[in-house]
Amino acid sequence: MDFVLSGVAACGACVFTNPLEVVKTRMQLQGELKSRGSYHIYYRNVFHAFYTIGKVEGLVGLQKGLVPGLYYQFFMNGVRLGSYAIIESSGYIHTNGRVNAVKTTVAGAMAGVVGAVMGSPIYLVKTHLQSQATSSIAVGHQYKHQGMTHALVAIYRNHGILGLWRGSSAAVPRVSVGSAAQLSTFSSSKELVIDLQVFPANSWLVALSAGMISSVVVVLAMTPFDVVSTRLYNQPVDHLGKGQLYKGFTDCFSKTLKKEGLTGLYKGLGASYFRLGPHTILSLFFWDELRKFYQPFR
Repeated sequence: MDFVLSGVAACGACVFTNPLEVVKTRMQLQGELKSRGSYHIYYRNVFHAFYTIGKVEGLVGLQKGLVPGLYYQFFMNGVRLGSYAIIESSGYIHTNGRVNAVKTTVAGAMAGVVGAVMGSPIYLVKTHLQSQATSSIAVGHQYKHQGMTHALVAIYRNHGILGLWRGSSAAVPRVSVGSAAQLSTFSSSKELVIDLQVFPANSWLVALSAGMISSVVVVLAMTPFDVVSTRLYNQPVDHLGKGQLYKGFTDCFSKTLKKEGLTGLYKGLGASYFRLGPHTILSLFFWDELRKFYQPFR
């Protein structure tokens, strides 16, 4: 039940934040491996990107990849948050009744690795679909998938079962770093808010406040890995399924840093916060409240 509650919480957050995921993906692919000033800027900032996509592609364009997004959130975060909930219930993350920062970080990272490996094929398809755009505002490599099922079948037919896990070398560090930052700061922040007695211990405002603190840490820690992950998943491949732009995580990281500088690794930072911030707050809030609701039935 921990896995189901975690998946439902993440899906609830995804419905609200998917348009910002589309914006983030497009901004991270804009000017890929090009120095500043040498490419056309279609999206000036998160608000301009939101307006441009909405104007050219309509509401449907802003909700591209919603179906694989929901599947990804349910399975990846279901496994990730569910695993963490079980580890937390076992008492592992506490030392002398207090949250242990090192243990929560390790537990969050471990849960993130499991979730990332399981959810990688769906994240691959989601990235492809969200980057697909009308030619006048297209950035990055453009796939021609007609939907999630068509994309999964096409990738499997062309590149086999391993092709579905292409890009997972970036997914594992991305999710493990994000998960470690998110869950360790969430647990510690909840404990801090309760200790300060800002709100009653069982108030929904405790989880909301902790989620807001956690979201800032998550975005700062995760964005460089998120940029690399998006680019690895979206790069064109040859007939053998090998990437034509990057060999792997380290190659993509170093090429981006060399060509675009540190700012290249933080492309779409604003969009990342507007997407990851609310998603972190909402998913952790829903997760905490659903667990409290289910507690009497255990």
